[in-house]
Amino acid sequence: MLPKEKMARINTLSRKSKTSGLSPEEKQEQQSLRQEYLKAFRGSMKNTLKGVTVLDPNGNDVTPEKLKEERRRDLH
Repeated sequence: MLPKEKMARINTLSRKSKTSGLSPEEKQEQQSLRQEYLKAFRGSMKNTLKGVTVLDPNGNDVTPEKLKEERRRDLH
């Protein structure tokens, strides 16, 4: 995830945008920080999903093949 300072800045810009509005520079900074946050979030979620095994009610592994392939690629 992002450092606390960047998360705090995202929140500050969000609050300011709702109250007094943002300057063009602040809007650009906000957009950049949002993109950075989303990239970190997606990477974290992808790593989490790589560790998931999906089981049906009978206990059979029904993990999608695409996820199994990702795991194999990471091991090599």
